[in-house]
Amino acid sequence: MDKKTQKKPTESPEKGRILSKPRIFFGLTFILLSAVLAFSFVSYLMNWKADQSQAGTMLDKSIKSSNIFGKVGDWLGNIFIFESIGIASFIIAFLLLVVGTLILKKKIFKPWKTIGHSLFFICWLPIFMGALTKGQGVLGGVYGYQIMDYLNSIIGAVGLWTVLAASILLYFILEFNLRPSSIKAKLDKINENTIGKVKSMMPDSNDDFEADEELREEAEEAEEETASRVTVSDVANKPVTNPVNTMKEPEPVNPPKGFPEVPVSNEIETITTPNHTSFDAEPKEVSQPVSLNLSTKPIVPVSSPEEAFDIRPSTPSPAITTAPAQENIKFNVEVAQVVDVLDDSDKKSQELVEKHGLYDHKLDLANFQMPPVDLLKDYGNEEISINKEELEENKNKIVGLLKNFNVGIAEIKATIGPTVTLYEIVPEAGIRVAAIKKLQDDIALNLSALGIRIIAPMPGKGTIGIEVPRKNPTMVSMRSVIASQKFQNTDMDLPVVFGKTISNEIFMADLSKMPHLLMAGATGQGKSVGINAILTSLLYKKHPSELKFVMVDPKKVELSLYSKIERHYLAKLPDAEEAIITDTNKVINTLNSLCIEMDTRYDLLKNAFCKNLKEYNKKFTERKLNPENGHRYLPYIVLVVDEFADLIMTAGKEVELPIARLAQLARAVGIHLIVATQRPSVNVITGMIKANFPARAAFRVISSVDSRTILDSPGADQLIGKGDMLYFNGNEILRLQCAFVDTPEVERLAEFIGEQKGYASALLLPEYVSEDSTSTVGAFDPNEKDALFEEAARIIVSTQQGSTSMLQRQLKLGYNRAGRIMDQLEASGIVGGFNGAKAREVLISDLHSLEQFLEDLRS
Repeated sequence: MDKKTQKKPTESPEKGRILSKPRIFFGLTFILLSAVLAFSFVSYLMNWKADQSQAGTMLDKSIKSSNIFGKVGDWLGNIFIFESIGIASFIIAFLLLVVGTLILKKKIFKPWKTIGHSLFFICWLPIFMGALTKGQGVLGGVYGYQIMDYLNSIIGAVGLWTVLAASILLYFILEFNLRPSSIKAKLDKINENTIGKVKSMMPDSNDDFEADEELREEAEEAEEETASRVTVSDVANKPVTNPVNTMKEPEPVNPPKGFPEVPVSNEIETITTPNHTSFDAEPKEVSQPVSLNLSTKPIVPVSSPEEAFDIRPSTPSPAITTAPAQENIKFNVEVAQVVDVLDDSDKKSQELVEKHGLYDHKLDLANFQMPPVDLLKDYGNEEISINKEELEENKNKIVGLLKNFNVGIAEIKATIGPTVTLYEIVPEAGIRVAAIKKLQDDIALNLSALGIRIIAPMPGKGTIGIEVPRKNPTMVSMRSVIASQKFQNTDMDLPVVFGKTISNEIFMADLSKMPHLLMAGATGQGKSVGINAILTSLLYKKHPSELKFVMVDPKKVELSLYSKIERHYLAKLPDAEEAIITDTNKVINTLNSLCIEMDTRYDLLKNAFCKNLKEYNKKFTERKLNPENGHRYLPYIVLVVDEFADLIMTAGKEVELPIARLAQLARAVGIHLIVATQRPSVNVITGMIKANFPARAAFRVISSVDSRTILDSPGADQLIGKGDMLYFNGNEILRLQCAFVDTPEVERLAEFIGEQKGYASALLLPEYVSEDSTSTVGAFDPNEKDALFEEAARIIVSTQQGSTSMLQRQLKLGYNRAGRIMDQLEASGIVGGFNGAKAREVLISDLHSLEQFLEDLRS
């Protein structure tokens, strides 16, 4: 028999692995917590009736608990079993045990499969126990009872048990693959492993018994014939051949004298036993018929049975080569460096950067100083004072009122903000949210508050919010939010700081991400202060080369303070005298000019292969764009419209269409809109405008209809004014207290910027030629004028009203002839162009000047 070479068992990678101390600590902690929970739950189930009355008396030393872990165990049992999921809480303890073993790298359980089973039974078991006990006791918990009661009221007891049975049956079918074919296959496998093995161990026929008798006879003969032995050697030295090959004839060996000649056969018979066991030395290998070449050797008498077989170690076959010894070969590892292949333009830009450095867009105003925080007024201590009496009084009134309407409260929490206090209530199980929503006016009456706003439910929380105005609100100054670290260290492109939230946190938003803002609010509610706060925050953060404003102020007094920063931050038309636009005609031209600027910027971005303004400016700063091709550094442009309703009334579609086009497309090229109005009606804020203004800020409005127009939900009509606002960013509505910036503060800020060196003029927008400007003034022929031309001119100049309908009435003309006369008056330069719903502008002031003009026209 050949000696087997034994291999050293390779150590598993986990055997020699040493666990770190934190892993051991957290693993044992989770296992300990699971044990504490399990024993606490068992003790609680045994004594819950006695300890139920002790809930909430954890700090009372006079009351003793019968739980194994004392009042902590009672508290754990009450939280997990009574108030939650009943006996399914043991699954939570089991999950902690699983987590602990996983941390200790003991994969006793399959993690994801265990978690899946546990979650199913956490949901199913409480409902089943609640249905089984009919809500009696704590086995089902509050969760099980509530769900059972809800299902019982909808589908009845039979339907409830049907759902439970169907769910557990479906679970076992899906988990254990209980299909008819799989069940049959498993039964067949069990049959083979049990009955099949028993049958295989039984003798198949009488031949097996005869074979046993022959084996016994051969064994007896072998004991009697001890003189003859066979030495088997060098079997393994011969190469194994295919059984199909013919066997070679063995060479005859002459035995020595005195020894009998024993014939040796070349065939090896297979020995079988009745139970079909095998005598293979290696049971793992599959036995196959093998042809072996055997050489006979003389039989030598032996002195002991151990020497009956001469077993020698097999010499290696020439076909098998051992691995060469490991040599010390020098082994070098080199990591190929990534080499950027630069084209000609990139090489040129890189050379320019190395020679001149990055392009500095601030170089024209390199000495410009950002305004200091000292320009803003310090209003002293702005910390929120907590009035416990007011909080307790409001809490009692809210709880009492809800109790009168049979609305139970499980928990109430107060969050104090600068202007309002948020009371978050958790209603008892079974209370409808709509029942609390309907009590908004009753709560306001009971609290004697200016406006109550109910948020039911609060986004992301399982509570209902009641916002109650404070008796002594705290002012939020602009200086406090500008000087904050959150604003100073922000990396937003266009940071806008609005004020503070209910939780007294500074709220900021990025105008470039909004990308446009729609503001609305009644007169005197803080809308203009909100615009000043937005402009102030942008002026404190952006350099004049990075930001330009286009200001439209139909009221002529709201934004006039910023005229001093015209050469630094403002943009205007080339022929405009003032940068702050107040004339409706100029507003239309400016908006269309911005559309031309938008199209021009898109062409520049397309040629530079950039998707937005930030990428484009980065490429230009790195000198990858050639200014000779029209490329330039592009600043952000913010269009500010203070009273949008007046523009809609006077110009209508001529204003709405370019505003809508800018809102749809201008975001990527750095043009952003801030549109404010005090009249948020549907004919001012149309559907096209709302669709392109996802960010909206609402100050106090008069009615809930206006609130729905601006925010698509009520609430703005319940604000208290003085900067109290709601901000909607497309996801949720936030209540903010807008930062207060007074007019003297804005004046000081504008003066500080205006006194510094600025550009030669404001940023000039592209020139826009309107259709009205291409009139036929120069093509007027005095010989073809109407017979009533001079009389119509005298009527218009004397009344200073260029109206076609007035000419119809005064001269008793039809509309067509009166319209032709009005066109001739416009062509001659007596009246101005068409002005929407308004009358045409009369260009001649008095009749004396008109007569001189007519005399010149005749000649």
